[in-house]
Amino acid sequence: MPQVQELKGNIRVFCRVRPVAFSSSTPPSSLTPSTPSSCSLLTGAQISESEKQSGKKNAIHFDKIFSSDSSQEEVFEETAPLVVSVMDGYNICIFAYGQTGSGKTHTMEGRSEARGVNYRALDMLFRLALERRTTMKYEFKVSLMEIYNEQLKDLLELHDSKGEMKRLDVKPDPSSSSTSSTYVPDLKLVTVQDLEDVQRVIALGMKNRSTSSTQMNEQSSRSHCVFSVYVTCHDLLKGGNFFGKMHLIDLAGSERLSRTGATGERLTEAKNINKSLSALGNCVSALVAKSKHIPFRDSKLTHLLQDSLAGDAKVLMFVCSSPCDSDAPETSCSLQFATRARGVELG
Repeated sequence: MPQVQELKGNIRVFCRVRPVAFSSSTPPSSLTPSTPSSCSLLTGAQISESEKQSGKKNAIHFDKIFSSDSSQEEVFEETAPLVVSVMDGYNICIFAYGQTGSGKTHTMEGRSEARGVNYRALDMLFRLALERRTTMKYEFKVSLMEIYNEQLKDLLELHDSKGEMKRLDVKPDPSSSSTSSTYVPDLKLVTVQDLEDVQRVIALGMKNRSTSSTQMNEQSSRSHCVFSVYVTCHDLLKGGNFFGKMHLIDLAGSERLSRTGATGERLTEAKNINKSLSALGNCVSALVAKSKHIPFRDSKLTHLLQDSLAGDAKVLMFVCSSPCDSDAPETSCSLQFATRARGVELG
């Protein structure tokens, strides 16, 4: 049984290095764990050319590093202790960050033969609910939305009764005593009881997600995808209810506009993606500095996650990285952001 993560502590950061694509003509860099089981990453992508020629490498430390041959099972085994906490009433935030094509969607969603964190998390929650059925009764609901060009879009119910696009926004949660608690009015919540229900929900939502082709990725996600799980627990022995919420997020890829070849609508999308990722970075920096004001309202993404990135929430970040030297600038930015995130103390 996974151990519940301690309430107080830093944001946990896992680094996952994707394999070199078979079609890639660029050689891999020295982006590798210092030892097979190490939490230190050796990288030549962040140092000068003279240092690289001298063979010097930098070591960056994370809570866990997964090499390019790590399986989905190995990744989730380290993630599971955090997932358990949502059944004990905590807000959980697990998100994948990195450049376009670095493996974020594979980590969070995966494929039918290699399921990612989203499916494995729900599978574990269902099994735990069955094990605890004599003392606890759990109810699970899910939602699936995307943040596209700074607009919230319900991927399970695109239009209202008049056939118009539903306009959603983030609001303070009136049912919570916490001033930081947020919710999205009119967001469709679907009750799920098993993995088949989850698969149907995700399959429907992914058909409606905004994707397009760029020079960096043939099927690039143009939005942040937020799969949320809402858990209601009824204590059968002591009475009373408590609630937990878990956001599982596949962020749109961070990218330099010069590399994507974006124009027109794609350019607008890229600018909004980078703007919201910058807002996330600003919130992380403010949390590290323990500022009195955290700029959560600077973007829809950070406003939505306000109650899941601070206070008693538990946060895990996957920084997904490319091993290719041609991607070194983006990899460097991703690793620097992840290093800052790891310095945030919660609780």
